[in-house]
Amino acid sequence: MKRLLLLIFSLLCGASVWAGEIPAVKAVKVNARIHALLGPMELPNAKNQGYMVNSTLILGDTGAILIDTGFTDEIGAHLAKAAARITGKPVKVIINTHHHGDHSFGNAAFPGAKVISSEMCRKLLLEGEADWLALVQGVTGRKFPNTRAVPATEVYPAKTRTEVTIDGVKLAFIVPEWAHTAGDMMVWLPDDKVLVGGDILVNQVTPNFRDANVKKWIETLAEVKAMPAKTIIPGHGPLMSAADAARLHERMARLYAGIEAGYKAGLSDSDIRKKLDLSEWKPLHHFEEQMGGNINKAYLEIEAAAF
Repeated sequence: MKRLLLLIFSLLCGASVWAGEIPAVKAVKVNARIHALLGPMELPNAKNQGYMVNSTLILGDTGAILIDTGFTDEIGAHLAKAAARITGKPVKVIINTHHHGDHSFGNAAFPGAKVISSEMCRKLLLEGEADWLALVQGVTGRKFPNTRAVPATEVYPAKTRTEVTIDGVKLAFIVPEWAHTAGDMMVWLPDDKVLVGGDILVNQVTPNFRDANVKKWIETLAEVKAMPAKTIIPGHGPLMSAADAARLHERMARLYAGIEAGYKAGLSDSDIRKKLDLSEWKPLHHFEEQMGGNINKAYLEIEAAAF
């Protein structure tokens, strides 16, 4: 967490902090009852007020389900207004794909809603509350007195797939052992062939390995490849197809294999980065900010597995 704070603060170094308005939500209609609410692709900063995440609105029989709620109560309220423009149904259920503050701290804007997550997400959200709050306040230069961790009251354990029906909507909660974080949960809508991936799936953005088990993440992406998804709503970036998800899996698998080969050859992580072909990664958002740390994280994971 300290490493992430230092990274983002460094991006703002020398710049004056200017509190901008929260950017508009880009609402994309997937079908009659599913709407992707796409956020900006930048890192959190003063101009975007920390808004940089994708959410998903699902219309049920009597209410709405919102997957991922943004970094602050203000962003949560911003998403609630976007939802109200789409439907008059109240948001009755919140689902968090993982504990990172940009996906979960907006829960505070929905005091009457039921919150659902993985079991580990709930634990990590409570443990990391102070760090994530410090992060968003630091990068925006503001205080958010009404933003806090609002954990789930309904949770699902790791390595499970649970089929449920919520307000007339069939869902499957897919909780891997570990991927982007130890508390990830994907949401599958079988009738719609839509997968909401959280940050296990990102598009046109460099994935962040900081809290990941990279090897297990790649295994999870292989499982996604086998799913009959027509549309994938990623945690960041534009909507994805099954082919996009397959390319992400292959790109990450090649990267991991290259780092592993370098480790076995006795190279340091910095030497490995110089030798890797990263041409397919360089066009992605946040390549420069993320890739060095990603290689180091994968290297340490490979090194630990060798002992």
